[in-house]
Amino acid sequence: MAESVFRAHAAEAGLDGLLEVDSAGTGPWHAGDGADRRAIDVLTAHGYEQDHIARQFRTEWFDRLDLVIALDSGHLHELRALAPTPHDAAKVRLLRAYDPDADHDALGGLDVPDPYFGGLDDFEECLEMVEAASTGLLDAVAEAIDASEKSAESLTVEHASAADGPDAGKESA
Repeated sequence: MAESVFRAHAAEAGLDGLLEVDSAGTGPWHAGDGADRRAIDVLTAHGYEQDHIARQFRTEWFDRLDLVIALDSGHLHELRALAPTPHDAAKVRLLRAYDPDADHDALGGLDVPDPYFGGLDDFEECLEMVEAASTGLLDAVAEAIDASEKSAESLTVEHASAADGPDAGKESA
């Protein structure tokens, strides 16, 4: 879901040609599968397009990525542990850290909960959290693009979640 939302916000801001937005899970469990039907329904109802096919995040991607967005603290730690260098580990950030209204001090306050075992309302709640954080993330990415345009480089963003994990189902990250 995060990939679809952020891709749409980037396109609306005119940044779609300047960055790459992609999604991968932290495990291989649903590699090759499409998004969960409920995620598709919620995204479609809110005007978002999606064409996600699940795959697993690969350590070697760190070389080409400028930013890796995790949707919860468990994935943040997993991804940082995969990072080959401290510089690469620093590229991994929580999505809701970009939401000024998120409770940074609450236990799990920056996590986007996995809606897989819930109903449509849980997917709607997940979408609301993703949308709220995407505005701040877009601002940060636009700032980085402005800085990198001077050196003619583009920025690559990867969203990672348990979308392909054993308890996650097939929803888009």
